[in-house]
Amino acid sequence: MPLFWRIFLLNAVVLIAATALLLGPVTVSTPVLLTEASVLAAGLAAMLVANGVLLRVALAPLQRLGRAMTATDLLRPGARAAPGGHGEVAELITVFNAMVDRLEAERAASAARALSAQEAERHRIAQELHDEIGQTLTAVLLELRRVADHAPPVVREELSDVQETTRSSLDEIRRIARRLRPGVLEELGLARALKALAAEFNGPGLTVRHRAGADLPPLGQEIELVLYRVAQEALTNAARHSGARTVELSLRRVAGGVELRVRDDGRGLGGAAEGAGQRGMRERALLAGADLALGATPSGGTEVRLTVPVGPAGTAAPPLPPGTAR
Repeated sequence: MPLFWRIFLLNAVVLIAATALLLGPVTVSTPVLLTEASVLAAGLAAMLVANGVLLRVALAPLQRLGRAMTATDLLRPGARAAPGGHGEVAELITVFNAMVDRLEAERAASAARALSAQEAERHRIAQELHDEIGQTLTAVLLELRRVADHAPPVVREELSDVQETTRSSLDEIRRIARRLRPGVLEELGLARALKALAAEFNGPGLTVRHRAGADLPPLGQEIELVLYRVAQEALTNAARHSGARTVELSLRRVAGGVELRVRDDGRGLGGAAEGAGQRGMRERALLAGADLALGATPSGGTEVRLTVPVGPAGTAAPPLPPGTAR
């Protein structure tokens, strides 16, 4: 039973008992006069209504706090319970908001450490793929070519097929290494890295259109990596799960920041639960102090929009403290 009704019913029991005593042995006159009974009944009704209204007003901050607790999501920071009430109620709301601040700060710090470790591990795996497996397959390819030059025609044809398989495997390993460690991002910058990423996803069944503004401000390596990874995850989802035929990838400067938008014409999110990829995008957005919006397009597809705030000097603004709205 809600707290409101428990307090209300307890008060009602006390008031009804008091009225019964007045109507019984403790009364002004015996037997009870009709006018006295009417006055007492009207007084009781008025007290119950007043009691209910006052309790509703007094407990309204607790109801707002309950709704805030239900809606709190550490991957969507900023929402707080509206302060209100008096005494213990106001103190409870203040303590809850402070607790959410601490949780968001700890979540952001732990996510930063996890993503940093993830990027370091990706860098290590990409390096090993390139240096170890890539070089081994290159040596195998050269050896196959040398053997094919001295082999009989029938065997040479079979070795040619093996060479093609090895060359395809080498290209696939290089492609995986590029995805794990976007060297083009470090060498050529974000705009060209996104263009190369769009070209990588272009294929027979999917067309990726890329646009980048000419007035993009400097963002810093960490912010650029966040934008690149979010674009990579959005394109991966569009290619694997949406059934889209066309995807638009754009990066432009907007009022107060830079906006990355990935829009497809696929089947949309529907009622599917949020997956690990989407949660990963939200965690990366937290690191950049950015706003991430996932929604449907007018045509029924999916749109991913990441807005990174930019400071007045043209550099990416640092993440705000937990609970602060931009």
